[in-house]
Amino acid sequence: MDVPKITTDCPDCKPLLEQQQAIIDMLVKQVELLTARLEKVEREGKRQAAPFRKKRKADPKKPGRKSGEDHGKHHRRAVPEQIDEIYDVPLPACCPDCGHEELTKTETLVQFQTDIPRVVINRQFNIDAGTCYGCGSHVQGRHELQTSGAVGAAGVQLGPNVHAAMALLNKELGLSHGKVKRLLEMLFEIHVSRSTSCRSMLRTADRLENADAQVRKAVRGSPQVVGDETGWRVDGRGAWLHAFVGLNATCYEVDSTRSIGPAQRLLGIDWPGIFGHDGWAVYDKFTSATHQQCFAHLLRRCDSLIESGTGGALAFPRGVKDLLLAGFEYRNRFRQDAMTAHGMKVMAGRLTMQMWELVRHPKTHAANERFAKFLEKHLDDLFTFLRHPGADATNWRGEQAIRPAVVNRKVWGGNRTEVGALAQSRIMSVMQTCKQRLADPFDFIRRQLTATSPLALPLPIAAR
Repeated sequence: MDVPKITTDCPDCKPLLEQQQAIIDMLVKQVELLTARLEKVEREGKRQAAPFRKKRKADPKKPGRKSGEDHGKHHRRAVPEQIDEIYDVPLPACCPDCGHEELTKTETLVQFQTDIPRVVINRQFNIDAGTCYGCGSHVQGRHELQTSGAVGAAGVQLGPNVHAAMALLNKELGLSHGKVKRLLEMLFEIHVSRSTSCRSMLRTADRLENADAQVRKAVRGSPQVVGDETGWRVDGRGAWLHAFVGLNATCYEVDSTRSIGPAQRLLGIDWPGIFGHDGWAVYDKFTSATHQQCFAHLLRRCDSLIESGTGGALAFPRGVKDLLLAGFEYRNRFRQDAMTAHGMKVMAGRLTMQMWELVRHPKTHAANERFAKFLEKHLDDLFTFLRHPGADATNWRGEQAIRPAVVNRKVWGGNRTEVGALAQSRIMSVMQTCKQRLADPFDFIRRQLTATSPLALPLPIAAR
């Protein structure tokens, strides 16, 4: 940007004009920085997401281990414990190199192969039915593999493995109902329609109602919860997917609004634990909780101000960043047994006072002033993880829980109905909680589909 220089022959006006010129030069520099940053953001918005956006080395090393015994023991897949099929492979009719037909057998080599079966199991249940002499009610037997007692027009059904697989393919792996249909046909020659996959989700969600209630109770009873949310779609309208991650359970809820409603319904407004989040003002209404502002978000905000700022405006974000990083350093020293829990609490108090000295004076830079007001309002929520050893300094748990849902949203956009949104919440909550407890979600869902009464969720690791 070309700005004409201000010139004058008046000696009294010269200092004032030099000051104005300095301000103009600073503003020009700031506009250039912001323009370059805006162009960068616009370019990145049109590119594919990670991992393709990562910078590659100019001369990368060959991936994998180096060959030879000098470079450690190489991985070898374990030999299958059970062999189902054995095939004898004779020598070829002639040498593939020269075509000579006289070959001499010297040894028999062994190779193992693990494959997936494509044979579908078709079961028939001969169900004994009768009448109760006491009340006259119809009574019929129930096998442990049955998912329903329906007969007649609804007597041809899919098994529990198929229903559990469809739930995981759709809700965890992000396949649309059409792709679930295609996968079952391609791998197992099971022919279903898209609507069958959809109805299976709704039915599975109904069977997981009690398990979902157990998840919500476990999150409510957790001493620490991290919350996060992301945009969602229900019937083409805007909605929000909320995630609340406890130490051994995760609860999802799709809600039409980005409000306190889901958190209040789950935790109760008087919940007294440690609440980690990204600074969303709605969470401040939990006045009985001990809050922890996400350090990752605060550091990114500092970096943004440093990148766009100039001159004296850089001092404030740099000072805030140094204090935040100092908090991480004290936590690391505690983990290395180089600092006691009491020492961390003392340093938390000192860092809080130093942060107060940074934010209490008004800032001429508007963005710095907004950030300072936010920090001043949440001074007691910055170093909670130092006062409570073991608490998270960031909301990484919430972001990790949200990530699979974001992938699903990119594939098929959200849910078409409110009932589908409820099914989405329940199935994802149960699956994620099982994984948190190092249990197989497929096995739990499969067993729940065949059980006649609600099953208890797998216990957390510490309780086993």
